Amino acid sequence: LAGVVLAGLALPAAPLLARRQALGVRAAARMALATQALAGLPDPLMFGPFAIDESQVFLASTLSMGVVNLKPIVPGHVLIVPKRVTARLKDLSAEEVSDLFLAAQRTAAALEKHYAAEAMTVSVQDGAAAGQTVPHVHVHVLPRRSGDFTPNDAVYDELDAAGQRMASDLNLDAERRPRTREEMAAEALELRALFAAG
Repeated sequence: LAGVVLAGLALPAAPLLARRQALGVRAAARMALATQALAGLPDPLMFGPFAIDESQVFLASTLSMGVVNLKPIVPGHVLIVPKRVTARLKDLSAEEVSDLFLAAQRTAAALEKHYAAEAMTVSVQDGAAAGQTVPHVHVHVLPRRSGDFTPNDAVYDELDAAGQRMASDLNLDAERRPRTREEMAAEALELRALFAAG
């Protein structure tokens, strides 16, 4: 990615296992409550044409859900999607749009604190010409820090490039390898605890 400097991507976070061990009994109970709160997920659970596992879901609202990203461009990069598979934002009902963006707002607030981020990027690529590669409305939520992308708007170029790489099945971004189901499930479990209290 010419002209883009990715710096400071290592947001303050201990290794996942160590953090989970440090959470203690109270946090484990919160995680259990958060897992129970995922009731009402669609069956089958889909992201566009792709089946996803419930273990990758960290948040469920009435009409939306939060899922961890297969190839995040920064730590904490997640997606908020409507439960109903719908390609375009214009095709969502008013209730779905409201629920989707309230879930995105709630997620952004929780992740900003969790990752000690300075700001958040909340973005929608609506349609193929806008860079959308999976035909299912989704809101990207990314924790941000000063200088993590130079220039700052290069984050949008990276989102677009990441989508194009995934769409073409080329492995041009070997440093951003697809994560395993286990890695994604571990992150989703950790993030569920952020939403257990309400």
